[in-house]
Amino acid sequence: MAAPDPLSAREIWIRLLLYPSHTLPTAAAPVLVGIGLAVRDHGFALIPMLIAFLASWLIHLGGVFNDNYQLLRRHPHVSEHPELLQALQTGTLTFAALRAATLACFVIAGLTAPYLVALGGASALLIGLVGAASGYFYAGGPQPYVKHGLADPIFLAMFGIVAVAGTYYIQWAALNATASHGLDALLQLPHDVWLVGLPVGALVTNVMLIDDIRDRHFDAVKGWRTFAVRFGLSGIRGEYLALTALAYGLPVAFWFWPGFSAWIFLPLLTLPLAYRIAQAVCTLDQTRDLLPMSPRASYLSLLYSALLAVGVAMSAH
Repeated sequence: MAAPDPLSAREIWIRLLLYPSHTLPTAAAPVLVGIGLAVRDHGFALIPMLIAFLASWLIHLGGVFNDNYQLLRRHPHVSEHPELLQALQTGTLTFAALRAATLACFVIAGLTAPYLVALGGASALLIGLVGAASGYFYAGGPQPYVKHGLADPIFLAMFGIVAVAGTYYIQWAALNATASHGLDALLQLPHDVWLVGLPVGALVTNVMLIDDIRDRHFDAVKGWRTFAVRFGLSGIRGEYLALTALAYGLPVAFWFWPGFSAWIFLPLLTLPLAYRIAQAVCTLDQTRDLLPMSPRASYLSLLYSALLAVGVAMSAH
């Protein structure tokens, strides 16, 4: 069989590395919930929110670029991404370009720091540092946390708690310039700011789990102890279903929380889509069959988050 035609540099960078149908929805999902919370509390601030989102998306992209760089450098004989290996051989892609793209993402994200720290002080700096560390050390550093099976809880926390609270906080800080913005300022945020995003964190983590199912054989060769490698298909499918149940059960729990109305049930409108994706995840295991599921799960997290944001905002005091 003849080898497939090599991809152009544009196809390599946009479709395989930037991967906007995957990275953009998952980065935007928690931001939407943070906006909904801010609108509810009459604290929406457009410019700070947009700059904070830009920084978080760049950190997310930097982590994706670094993941591919580390994969190709540390495991060149693992054909997890044959198109990227072919691009390296033909010179369409280089390690230097991947390193430069990773560095550019983190540097440009860092350029937003003076503005965000001026607004939010030490709390904004802490949120940014935690985000940057989680993006880089996913696959970077001497002991990448994905290698040790820690990506699942970290993704849940970063997308479900830190990104939502960070989006809310920077808007609150912008509108409360005279307030103290030390680390204790985070403790002054409404308690539900730390909880409402958990369903989103669960759905974004599910996007990664689909990739883990698809790549489990490659991950085993690399020595990565992902949930799929440690507990097999049945184990990771059980985790996927548990996170899905968490995402759709929490709005019911939130309804009993003071300050939330029946609008909080809006995300349940996405249940049919979630069911179809879960059905595919629980029955398919071939790469070609699972490839479309990652972007679909990403768009599910975005749609769910948009409806959750509306439901939260409509619960305004």
